[in-house]
Amino acid sequence: MSDPRRTERRPDGRLAILWDDGHHAVYEPRPLRLACRCAHCEDEWTGERRLEATSVPEEISLVDIRPVGRYGYQFNWSDGHNTGIYTFERLREMCGCDDCRSAAPGTRADP
Repeated sequence: MSDPRRTERRPDGRLAILWDDGHHAVYEPRPLRLACRCAHCEDEWTGERRLEATSVPEEISLVDIRPVGRYGYQFNWSDGHNTGIYTFERLREMCGCDDCRSAAPGTRADP
């Protein structure tokens, strides 16, 4: 598993993570917010989605990033939501760059 070397909110509102293997990932705010798996957004037992996409503003923004232990981040969003924890493993899996989309499941392309 990779760990983030540097994480930043970009001026355009996107989240950028430079991973310790040199891979650079950029995340759009809204898909990241919609991917929240906290108990408010997803039933803990059934996995059923509680969060309705229509309830998340198109122009949602990331307000703050907080580390959670040595395994993830907690994001504060402009809609007031702040209970989700995104593990580093999950964030890396969510990278939508061309290299990662074309890589075989469970592998990562070289940066």
